[in-house]
Amino acid sequence: MARNMHQAFAGATLVGETQDRRQRFSLLLLNLEEYYFEQHTANHVQHKGSRYERKIRGSLKICSKSVIFEPDAISQPIIKIPLRDCIKIGKHGENGANRHFTKAVSGGISLIFSQVYFIKEHNIVAPYKIERGTMEYVFELDVSGKVEDVVETLLQLHRASCLDKLGDQTAMITAILQSRLARTSFDKNRFQSVSEKLHMECKAEMVTPLVTNPGHVCITDTNLYFQPLNGYPKPMVQITLHDVRRIYKRRHGLMPLGLEVFCTEDDPCSDVYLKFYERQDRDDLYFYIATYLEHHVAERTAEGCTLQWQRGLLSNYQYLLHLNTLADRSCNDLSQYPVFPWVVGDYSSSELDLSNPGTFRDLSKPVGALNKERLERLLTRYREMPEPKFMYGSHYSSPGYVLFYLVRIAPEYMLCLQNGRFDNADRMFNSIAETWKNCLDGATDFKELIPEFYGDDVSFLVNSLKLDLGKRQGGQMVDDVELPPWARSPEDFLQKSRDALESDYVSEHLHEWIDLVFGCKQKGRNAVGAHNVFHPLTYEGGVNLNSIEDPDEKVAMLTQILEFGQTPKQLFVTPHPRRITPKFKSLSQPSSYSASTADSPVSPGEESFEDLTEESRTLAWSNITRLRPHEQHKIHKEAVTGIAVSRSGSSVFTTSQDSTLKMFSKESKMLQRSISFSNMALSSCLLLPGDATVVSSSWDNNVYFYSIAFGRRQDTLMGHDDAVSKICWHDNRLYSASWDSTVKVWSGVPAEMPGSRRHQFDLLAELEHDVGVDTISLNAASTLLVSGTKEGTVTIWDLTAAAILHQIPCHSGTVCDTAFSPDSRHVLSAGEDGCLNVVDVQTGMLMSSMTSDEPQRCFLWDGNSVLAGSQSGELLVWDLLGGKIRERIQGHTGAVTCMWMNEQCSGVITGGEDRQIMFWKLQY
Repeated sequence: MARNMHQAFAGATLVGETQDRRQRFSLLLLNLEEYYFEQHTANHVQHKGSRYERKIRGSLKICSKSVIFEPDAISQPIIKIPLRDCIKIGKHGENGANRHFTKAVSGGISLIFSQVYFIKEHNIVAPYKIERGTMEYVFELDVSGKVEDVVETLLQLHRASCLDKLGDQTAMITAILQSRLARTSFDKNRFQSVSEKLHMECKAEMVTPLVTNPGHVCITDTNLYFQPLNGYPKPMVQITLHDVRRIYKRRHGLMPLGLEVFCTEDDPCSDVYLKFYERQDRDDLYFYIATYLEHHVAERTAEGCTLQWQRGLLSNYQYLLHLNTLADRSCNDLSQYPVFPWVVGDYSSSELDLSNPGTFRDLSKPVGALNKERLERLLTRYREMPEPKFMYGSHYSSPGYVLFYLVRIAPEYMLCLQNGRFDNADRMFNSIAETWKNCLDGATDFKELIPEFYGDDVSFLVNSLKLDLGKRQGGQMVDDVELPPWARSPEDFLQKSRDALESDYVSEHLHEWIDLVFGCKQKGRNAVGAHNVFHPLTYEGGVNLNSIEDPDEKVAMLTQILEFGQTPKQLFVTPHPRRITPKFKSLSQPSSYSASTADSPVSPGEESFEDLTEESRTLAWSNITRLRPHEQHKIHKEAVTGIAVSRSGSSVFTTSQDSTLKMFSKESKMLQRSISFSNMALSSCLLLPGDATVVSSSWDNNVYFYSIAFGRRQDTLMGHDDAVSKICWHDNRLYSASWDSTVKVWSGVPAEMPGSRRHQFDLLAELEHDVGVDTISLNAASTLLVSGTKEGTVTIWDLTAAAILHQIPCHSGTVCDTAFSPDSRHVLSAGEDGCLNVVDVQTGMLMSSMTSDEPQRCFLWDGNSVLAGSQSGELLVWDLLGGKIRERIQGHTGAVTCMWMNEQCSGVITGGEDRQIMFWKLQY
């Protein structure tokens, strides 16, 4: 990671970090949902008017629910007085008839109250000390003329704190806040340059863990600014738009009001997280930044990351971080903190054996379903429960669980969340093994892990701040986290945890956990079947806050949801693809194109021909941008539609819309034959094994078999009711696609001798579609077929059962071309809409979608890179995993309509609408 994730917690002062008084105060000293409005330099006057009078210098901070005094001397505790506990607010010593509240005219501010908190005495982070009983504190402001305004503000905030209903309190404080924001505006003197042009300004809050800070957002042509209303922790946050790499819209407090800005590619911690009061402001700012960023895909799709992960470009750790980011999880929002799985299930052995499947947790089950006996008890309760039913009464991720793990580095956050107290010593994060055991056996403990368990910072495991976290029942103090026997040190524990996360076993099963947390088993019927049902309020859309009219009920509901935890936004609705590991390299039996050395008869010391061919393919594709045309020939009168080449490479056969099949000699560069079967266009061609017969498909509904040796048509298959658009052949089977909405599978060998009895083709299968089929392709083993229709649907068929595996609406117009990857794991399709789409064969998930400004009419690919023929006549080299065009190579003067590549991938032939065929070579 570029920066440490723990920087998300930088708002809290940790012991030993600094002795600077200004750093002692933190927004974490406020209550949840409380705002810090203003501060005044002041003296806390003790024993005023007596001979023991003593003045303590410091800063008086006015907050929406409390008054906080921070002494300059760190030996003195910070004082926090809740406004709801105040009995009287006024000028010290004023004896009005009103016994409760009076307005001060001059002098110090007097607070009479029943409860006070003392915090961070000697700058030590510890549970708050509470003193109860009626007391009076007096504060003298340096600027005495402000006393009246401060008292007026305190009286107003006190009235809000004493309202009976929580909803009314929130509404009144919100009104006070909005009034303050309306009376102020962004200070344009803070612009980095006098030449900056203001684009928009609005009100928002900066979000950090557990707290938000209101202020003004301003965006110019070069910078994004946030100016806190209270000037804390600094007067201005500034981000240069040129530095921004990623932006995400966020759901904050269940509302679509958040925006998170990142200036790094892979850092889980953002540079600023803003929550707006109006959705339109958020959307306008998002649009402006996204438009400004030229080389920036504003929102990364989950599918693009999935392809990179599946092909090994992203580690399991990186991919889980990506998914968390896309699913609204943020280090700045503890109710939606990134969630990671427990992957190891053995915390008792002296050695961690990552080659043993028994070492690992079952990733196909949620934590709550890992213990059979506990699950049975939960299911019994679930079956007896009235609607809405849920299996688990607590969530796998919540603010409390995050701080349970991070208390040693973020103690002030724990104190903020738990009203100034640490948890009971025996319930603290004391031991990895104990925590895992409780997750397996505990009646209400189903928590997963956080990214820190797979990072490289051990500080969350070590009590380096020497915090007093309490004494356990056995008498031992809570200190460092107890590690499993197989870990020699905290560093070793994290290293082995990372190794486990990236292990083959986890790589082979991580998709199952992703289905539970981010995918198709997150909710609905699939979640019930997977025993993965949590409280309805934890799901996105589980409650519409805007429909709740009672403000009290709304506040209570929101508080309950945020504290209970939230399920991530659902990213996938189909099963998540499996990662490609050595064990799952190919879905089909290897063909000659993807032969494995295991099937080769040569000894291990020898290099087989297949090895050399594979090596040459890899070399060729890595240099595919060096492809250049070296000769071209205009041999047709209309667009070329198909290319087939003899095994020797000497004869090139082409079909065209001019209705002819042509035979061209590569050696003599001469046209040798021109054959016409009817006056209708021919759409594709192929050579049968042995190079004795050329097969052509025609718009006249027929498929023609032409004998090269005898120079005449030897067979005609009249198999369709409309134009035949594409044909394939494998193992004495013909596959024909047609505009009559079918793909037909035929068996049979054409007649050996022209003039002999015409062969009877047997129809083995008819694959029916809703509309005309424009293209088909077979996988390497011919067990799968993919078809593309005029309406943009891509269908993957299981040929062994003649059944649909997946039907995906991929394009907004005609599908121009489709093909399987060499390992049969993916299908690529190109459409009239200019999109190149990658679909996972196993799950049917759309993995990646890239768009160009023109249709890609045909293509070749190796699973990672694509060589595509475009409408303009260029050849485009696409980097699928990087999601970009690597090279544009000039070629035809009209659309490229068909392509052929030799087995070594070193030579390419293309045909175009310019009636030419072009020969291309790699120029190393």
